[in-house]
Amino acid sequence: MATVELTTDNFDEVVSGNEFVIIDFWADWCGPCKMFAPVFERSAEKHDDIVFAKVDTEAQPQLAGAFEVRSIPTLAIVRDNVLVFQQPGALPENVFEDLIRQARELDMEEVRNSTKE
Repeated sequence: MATVELTTDNFDEVVSGNEFVIIDFWADWCGPCKMFAPVFERSAEKHDDIVFAKVDTEAQPQLAGAFEVRSIPTLAIVRDNVLVFQQPGALPENVFEDLIRQARELDMEEVRNSTKE
């Protein structure tokens, strides 16, 4: 599946309308972002049940601000409308794939219950 470009116009529709979304916050001038982009694309092709989305922080500063992105690239994972992971830094492919595996294995009922406490 191709990656989706997230904007303020389509953010709610994409994130609310899908159970599992991985977001890459990036900018064109960012060297580590460019190095991570092929890793992100390969994973998007492997996991067609997950929405892989990219936010250009230069074009969408409101979204970057909403996620309090201070460093790029930053990855965010949203499952069932709950932010379950967010971390800056480009990841090696094997680490990124392991992160996806861990996010898949989350018990979302348990996650939702823990956020209520």
